[in-house]
Amino acid sequence: MARDLLLEIGTEEIPARFMAPALSQLKKLAEEQCQANRLNYEQIAVMGTPRRLALLVKELEEKQSDLIEKVRGPSKKVAFDANGQPTKAAQGFARGQKIPVEDLITKESDNGEYVFAVVKDDGRPADEILAGMLKDLVLSINFPKPMRWGYEKLRYARPIRWLVGLFGEDVVSFEIAGVVSGRESKGHRFLSQGSVVLSNAGDYVESLGNAYVVVDQVKRKKEIWKQIQQLAEAEGGIVEENKDLLEEVTYLLEYPTALCGSYDEKYLKLPEEVLITPMQEHQRYFPVKDRNGKLLNKFITVRNGTADHIEIVTAGNEKVLKARLADAEFFYTEDIKQPLETKVETLKNVVFQEQLGTIFEKVERIKELTSYLSDLAGSDYKDFALRTAYLSKADLESNMVYEFPELQGIMGGYYAKHDGEAEIVYQGIREHWQPRFAGDEIPQTITGTLVSIADKMDTIVGCFGIGIQPTGSQDPYALRRQALGICHIVLEKKLELSFSEIVEKALQLYEGRLTESFNDVKDNILIFFRQRVETILQDMNMKYDTVNAVMAAGWDNSLDALKRAEALSEFRKDEQFEALTTAFKRASNLADKAGGQDMVVQPGLFQEEVESDLWQAVNEVEKKLKQSDSYTQMLQEIASLRQPVDAFFEQVMVMAEDEEVRQNRLAILKHIRELVVNKAGVKLELIND
Repeated sequence: MARDLLLEIGTEEIPARFMAPALSQLKKLAEEQCQANRLNYEQIAVMGTPRRLALLVKELEEKQSDLIEKVRGPSKKVAFDANGQPTKAAQGFARGQKIPVEDLITKESDNGEYVFAVVKDDGRPADEILAGMLKDLVLSINFPKPMRWGYEKLRYARPIRWLVGLFGEDVVSFEIAGVVSGRESKGHRFLSQGSVVLSNAGDYVESLGNAYVVVDQVKRKKEIWKQIQQLAEAEGGIVEENKDLLEEVTYLLEYPTALCGSYDEKYLKLPEEVLITPMQEHQRYFPVKDRNGKLLNKFITVRNGTADHIEIVTAGNEKVLKARLADAEFFYTEDIKQPLETKVETLKNVVFQEQLGTIFEKVERIKELTSYLSDLAGSDYKDFALRTAYLSKADLESNMVYEFPELQGIMGGYYAKHDGEAEIVYQGIREHWQPRFAGDEIPQTITGTLVSIADKMDTIVGCFGIGIQPTGSQDPYALRRQALGICHIVLEKKLELSFSEIVEKALQLYEGRLTESFNDVKDNILIFFRQRVETILQDMNMKYDTVNAVMAAGWDNSLDALKRAEALSEFRKDEQFEALTTAFKRASNLADKAGGQDMVVQPGLFQEEVESDLWQAVNEVEKKLKQSDSYTQMLQEIASLRQPVDAFFEQVMVMAEDEEVRQNRLAILKHIRELVVNKAGVKLELIND
C-alpha cells in the first residue's frame, strides 16, 4: 500500500530571492532521504508561497524495501579445512554477520573462491521513520541570511509558525523550535477564516486553494503572466518578458490579481530607463509598451488578493508611482543644468577603495590604460576613447544615479548626449559598464570596448595588488564577473591583445599602492584570467583535452587560443586523427629523453633512408607552416607527417647504442614536437584519445 506524504513549513514571509533555491534544496533532500531510507514513491513535488515551503510525495510506500546484500568474507581455503569443516575464521565471520555458519555460501570472484554472507534487513514501517526524516528535511535547508527569534537557538529564513506532517490521513508528529507538527495549515493572511484543517495529505492543494492560496508556484506564475498579458492587450500594448521580475512577483504573493494603472504622459519625455527603473526595481511593476516598443503611460502590477475594491488599490499604486516619477523628473532636470564634465572634479571626494584611492584617481588610470589599449588595437578613435574614459564615471555624482544606482553609465550617456558630445562618446559611456552580468551584451563601440576593458582591468589589478582575491563563494568586488567580461569582449570583438602586457601596464599605474609583490600579483592575475579563458572555451562545448592541449601551448593571446581550439576541434573529426596523435605522443615521449639542451639535427649522421625521408618531410612541412595563417591548414600539413613518422619508428632503433646517432634521432623527434607546439600551437600529447 502507498499513501501521500505532506510536509509544510509555515513561516513569516520569506524573502522572494530565498524561495527558489530553498525549494530546490527541499526536493533534492527529499529524494536523497527517500533513497537512503529505502522508501519508494511515485513522484516528489515542492511548492511554496511567501508563508510556506511544502513537500508532497505522491504514493509513498508504507514500508521500507527489504535490503538483501552479499557480504564477502574470507577465502574458501581459509574458511574451510581439508575436511570441508568451517574454521574459526568462517565461524567468526558468520557470527559478525549474525547468521548461522551453515548459511554461508561460496562464490567465485576475480581473486578466487570466497565465502559470502547473504544478509537480509527486513524493511520497517514508514511510520517509524517519517518523523525523524521530516524533521531532518526542515533543519537541512540552508538560507543565505538565516535569523533567530525569541529565545530559540534555531536559525532559519524566518520564524517558523506552524508545521504540517501528514502521511495519508495520519499525523506525522515532530517538534522544532517549540512548534509541534499537526494537520492545521493557514490560508491567505487576510482572505481566509481561521486555520485550514487537512484531513488527508492528498487534499493539500485543493484545501489551500479554497483558502485563497495558490500554493503551486508554477501554476501561480502562469496565472500571473496570463493576467498581465490580458491587461496589456486590453490597453493596446504589450509587456516584454522579464523572467527575474516575474519570478520575484510570484514569490511575493499567494493569490494573484493583476491590475493596470496609469501615470501622467508628461513623464514620457524623460529617458525610458528613468521611468522603467523605479517601476521595475522599486515598485515591482511591469511597464507597458506599444507594438513598436515605445513606452506607454501604463503599468501593470499584481496584488495579493481578489478583485474586490481593485480601483482603490489601483489608485494607491498610481499615487506611489507618481511620487517616484516626480522625484526622477526633478533629479533629471537638476542634473542637466550643468555639463557632465563639471562633475569629474567632484569625483576627488568619492572613494573607490580605501587603499586604492578615489574614483578620480581611477579615472586617471583608466585614461592611461585606454590610451595604451588604443595603441595596441591600432584604433583611429583614440581621442574619442580618451574623452569617453574621462567622462565615464562622472554620472556617479549625479542626483539620478545617487537615487538609482542601477542607472550608472546609462545616465552618463544621456547627459553626455544632452551636452553635445559625439555619438561614439556618449554611446561608449553607456556601454563601458557592459557586460554587467552573465549573458549581458558586450560593448558595440570601440570607445565602449576599450574603456570597459580598462575599467575592469584596473579594478582587478588593484584588488589583487592589495591582497583582495575571490575565495570560494566570496567575491565582493565581482572580480570573476569582470574578468569574464574582459575575456568575452576580447574574444567576441576579435581583439589581438596580450593579457600579460595589459596586466603589467595596469600594475605599473598602481605604483606605490601595491602591498603585494609586483611579480607575484602579475602571476596570480594571469592564472586568474587563464581559468576564465578555459571556462569560456569549455562552455563552447569543446572537449577538455582539446582546451588543455591548446592552453598548454600558449593562451596569452586568447583570440589566437580560440582559433587554435576551433581548428583542433574540427580536426579531431578526421578519421586519421587518432592514429596521428598516437604517433606524435610516442615521438613526444621519446623527445623527453633528449633533455633540455638545444640540439641540431645533423643529416650526416643519418644511417637509414627513413631518417632522411622523415627529415626532408619535416623541412617541407615547416616551410608550408611558415607561409600559412590557417591553423586548420597547419594541422592538415602536420598530419602529412604521419606516414614518415610511422616508417621511422618501424625501421629505426631510436635509442641506438652510438651516442651521436641516438642524440641525432632524438633531435629529429624534438624538432617535430617543437614544430607542432610553436607553429600549430597545440600539444598533441595531451589529447586523451
